[in-house]
Amino acid sequence: MEIALMGVDLGKNSCSVTGLDATGQVVFRRRVHRDGVVKLADKYPNCIVAMEACCGAHFLGRLLRAGGHEVRLMSPEYVRPYVKAQKNDDRDSEAIAEAATRPTMRFVELKSEEQLDMQILHRARDRLVAERTALANQIRAILLERGITIPQGRQKLESGLPKVLETHDLMLSDRIRTLLQELNEELQNLTRRITQFDKEFEMFSKSNDACRRLSTIPGIGALNATAFVAAIDNAQTFARGRDLAAWLGLVPRQMTTGGKPKLLGISKRGNSYLRRMLIHGARAAMPHIARLETPTGAWLRRLLARANPNVVVVALAAKMARVIWAVLQRRTTYQQAAA
Repeated sequence: MEIALMGVDLGKNSCSVTGLDATGQVVFRRRVHRDGVVKLADKYPNCIVAMEACCGAHFLGRLLRAGGHEVRLMSPEYVRPYVKAQKNDDRDSEAIAEAATRPTMRFVELKSEEQLDMQILHRARDRLVAERTALANQIRAILLERGITIPQGRQKLESGLPKVLETHDLMLSDRIRTLLQELNEELQNLTRRITQFDKEFEMFSKSNDACRRLSTIPGIGALNATAFVAAIDNAQTFARGRDLAAWLGLVPRQMTTGGKPKLLGISKRGNSYLRRMLIHGARAAMPHIARLETPTGAWLRRLLARANPNVVVVALAAKMARVIWAVLQRRTTYQQAAA
């Protein structure tokens, strides 16, 4: 049986597989266990195996590639238009196979185990940061109900809360004081765990060549460098720096019809975590860059004179995304242009 392409609809336990021949005709349909996908593919000569880029796809893709198959991963939103009639697992796998044959389809690069490990660490840290923010807000709300306010800022809250517990004896009941002490210990524990992640990212950034090169860009520290290397590696997927900025959702969303262009706000597509981290980096670096006598500094000053600072931050983040692409593609460090 000649199989040119296999479309795999991944599930937690069972997967639906559709095989196509060279002409695109359906040759077989199978329902196999997740562990049986590799065994099924090994029964046929090396072919193309297409899957949606979902949880577990990169691990399975590495196994299939090690067996000699060509793996093509696609975003689920690009596969959806190829589903015909009613939606079921067999239709999904057929749609995946058909979408993988299109010459204009955009594919996702397989990530290495090291990249996935780094992404997992970033997601774990992001969850801890969200928990710490929620806990800090709850502590402030409890104190405000007792007429006690603490200046803005997490560090001021962590340093001022013990003093509040010591000096406001009459304003806090014994039970609430005990609760606040427990919440304070939980807050300090979250900060310690986040600090441990930051140190780990710092160590990896110093040992990785791509991260060291990215760290030469203003506004890119260990967190941003490791996050980008984990997500896009050497940025070979993107043909231009503008493509990376568009993938991050940092370009205007288009509503063009009838030849009349209409641009809206930023599209906010792609990886929201990378976009948020890059915007934070741009916001931190913007005052320094605006003071420099460089083409970028002059461009930034002109933009600040006529636009809202938040708009300028996003524009700077989009420019930084293009610089990141150039640094990763050309394997060089960032050089500040002279005025």
